Amino acid sequence: MEMRIDNPIWLWFCLPAILYFGLVAIQFWPKSSALYRTVYCLRVAAVALLIFALTDPSLYRSEKQEQIIFLMDRSASMAGLETDMSTTINAALSEKEDHQLAGVYTFAEDFQSLVPISKERQTVPADISINQNKHTNIAQALELAANSGNKDLATRIVLLTDGNETQGSAIESLERLQSERLQVDVFPVKQQAENDAAITRFETPESAFLGEAQAFSVSIHAEADAAARLIFSVNDQDFDQKEVSLSAGSNVFSYSYPAEEEGLAKYEARIEVAEDAFLENNRLASITDIGGTPEVLVVEGAEKSPIPAVLDRERINVSEMAATQLPQNLSSILGYDAVIFDNVPATSIGEQQMAVIEQAVKQFGLGFMMVGGDQSYGLGGYFKTPIEQLLPVEMEVKGKHELPSLGLVIVMDRSGSMAGGKMELAKEAAARSVELLRSDDTVGVIAFDDRPWEIVPTEKLKDPKAATDKILSVAPGGGTEIYKSLEEAYKQLEDLELQRKHIILLTDGQSATSNDYDALIEAGIENNVTLSTVSIGQDADKGLLEGMAGSGNGRFYDVTDATTIPAILSRETIMMSRTYIVDKPFYPTVYSSKWNPLFSDGIPQMNAYIATTAKGTASVALESEEEDPILATWNYGLGKTVAYTSGSGAWSGGFQTWKNWPAFWNRNVSELLPAFEEVPFSVAKKAQGIYTVEDPSHSSAILDITVVDEKGDEVPIQTQPIAPGKVEVALDAEPGLVFFSISNETGAAYKTGLAVPYGDEYRIDEPNMAMLTAIAERTGGTVADSLDEVFRNLPYESGTKQPIRHNLLLFAMILFFIDITLRRFGLKLPKKPLKRAAETEKSPRTVEQLIKAKKRS
Repeated sequence: MEMRIDNPIWLWFCLPAILYFGLVAIQFWPKSSALYRTVYCLRVAAVALLIFALTDPSLYRSEKQEQIIFLMDRSASMAGLETDMSTTINAALSEKEDHQLAGVYTFAEDFQSLVPISKERQTVPADISINQNKHTNIAQALELAANSGNKDLATRIVLLTDGNETQGSAIESLERLQSERLQVDVFPVKQQAENDAAITRFETPESAFLGEAQAFSVSIHAEADAAARLIFSVNDQDFDQKEVSLSAGSNVFSYSYPAEEEGLAKYEARIEVAEDAFLENNRLASITDIGGTPEVLVVEGAEKSPIPAVLDRERINVSEMAATQLPQNLSSILGYDAVIFDNVPATSIGEQQMAVIEQAVKQFGLGFMMVGGDQSYGLGGYFKTPIEQLLPVEMEVKGKHELPSLGLVIVMDRSGSMAGGKMELAKEAAARSVELLRSDDTVGVIAFDDRPWEIVPTEKLKDPKAATDKILSVAPGGGTEIYKSLEEAYKQLEDLELQRKHIILLTDGQSATSNDYDALIEAGIENNVTLSTVSIGQDADKGLLEGMAGSGNGRFYDVTDATTIPAILSRETIMMSRTYIVDKPFYPTVYSSKWNPLFSDGIPQMNAYIATTAKGTASVALESEEEDPILATWNYGLGKTVAYTSGSGAWSGGFQTWKNWPAFWNRNVSELLPAFEEVPFSVAKKAQGIYTVEDPSHSSAILDITVVDEKGDEVPIQTQPIAPGKVEVALDAEPGLVFFSISNETGAAYKTGLAVPYGDEYRIDEPNMAMLTAIAERTGGTVADSLDEVFRNLPYESGTKQPIRHNLLLFAMILFFIDITLRRFGLKLPKKPLKRAAETEKSPRTVEQLIKAKKRS
């Protein structure tokens, strides 16, 4: 052990201290008392300790150990080289000496421990899992590796990579890794892919007119001569393919195709090559806005919609589609200017389609209309969905209709097969159902695996939040036993005096036992208890569940898309807890709106509608006698939405024979079509993930930018204004299409789609020797052709350093306190001794004697 100081410059303070204390000693030491000399020595020692503490001293104990850390690149560009790298590392590990520790880590976009740092001789496991491999982050890997081992030991990091980083900067990270004990050796690895072909560029016109010839340009880079098939698609439908011959290097192909469909067209080019190294770089997409007449999509429920027949097809193009065929990607929805749901239940579409439509309306100006019916609005299961969010009405009916007393028990599968997304959606569905109920309603929740678990006791709903919290805390368990849980649900409801008693059974499996469900359900019917069942996935006993629902006077739902589960339970709860359909003829009240001219000659009679509640800022054009909205509209973001709570058929009553019936629907479509001023803002790619958005007129002071992906999810962005009307946007999105929604302070707006290409990870490149050499040189390492010498002794010394600055400061403080104590209590002069009696008699008289003498006189 030895003493070391890191800042010896502070020792210069010893000179003035020696001078001062030397002069004091010369002047006072010979005449001073022992106590004074003690205080003097204490003060000299305290000052010496303070000066020594400033030098940052430490006790250093040297160590013979050192550690070697292998960093193995597992990104996509290293595909196929895992075995070779593992073999090379294992061979090197066999040369480890006893005083050396070794460990192996892998990295790509993330960082994983493969072999923990240890003195034992270990080998790299043959089976290595791959997590996030779409990027190479060498900087992060170096920093994490340097901080993973013992920082007191001399360390060598052996970096096996091609050096082609796609995230971070390894050179910059070296500034944060300045250490006198760290050395980095690099082992360049050349990519194995030799027969790769990649589409490097695909361009189509930004805009075109219907029938116009569009120029397609495709650039393909091939590592070697090859035959390939080039395939083109529009909106995910293939329309042409070409057999092409690729030469090593860059290949450019040009074609021309007519614009056959109006709207936003998503074109994609992809290639198929035998023995291709990377499939990820085989496709690119492009967006073309094909102008023409407005496109309106009518989505139908179980019955064919009469709406397309009454629309003006000379002025608008009308498409019809079943709800089950509704696209899930944003590019397909943006091909339309307006979408109309005619009696479409939420149980026929998933949460993703609803989220995509909500973003299309809010950010891109799509018009949306919902038409009523027995499968629409609240009865369709739209409570707390993105569709309810964008509509001008709420699904909930607030205090205007007679509501029956209800007892509801949800029997929910929590077996192991429900783990993951299904379990989370089931819990969300049950929680939504609870939120729909009133405080006077009775509710219970039973979760089951191989036995029933009471989550919410069947009683009046006193605290909805507490009940919801209990539901959301349910965790998956073991097997599946349905009968006992269903029997418990019937027992809890049979004796309750309620107008409606209902059970919802939700499961994805088959019961482990066979019991008499018919007898159980028949007994429940006698007690006015009904049963609906929900079958999730392919493993559920659909025959049993469908039969149970039929016997229980309920409904059976066969779920293939788990995201519809919340809508199903909401629909069931609403159907039992509300009287939503108002089925009596009436004449609507007409308010001032754009529909007013249609009613100048009178108002037809209407038969029925779905009860809803208008939102605060909605504009109501038609209203029922009970003050329920029949026709309401509002602006939602850049788009407009219309709610028509009556139906397109018999529910509309006299409206169907009304002379202005076609004009009524065309007025609805006109209201839905985008009315904002569109300004052609420019969006240009500046670098990977960085785009420049600019107003070419330079008249915009503020640009509001939103980026949405194909799934309807907003992409996180960072914006940086660089000039008036010019903004730089940085985003990190997955390869594919993203859509920019741009607006300014005047309300002008613009929408466009851009293709995010595959990452640089899927490009064939030589090792980045310049960067790898710089890393080795800055840390005193080497660029190695093999790993034979990685366990050579490090030029640095290992050891542990124990700082003692705080100890010295503590001792100095103690000495100062002793100094102060001695000076305060130990340096007082003693009192003078009493004089002898003779001297006392000769002393002046006391005050008392003087007073007596004065009286005598």
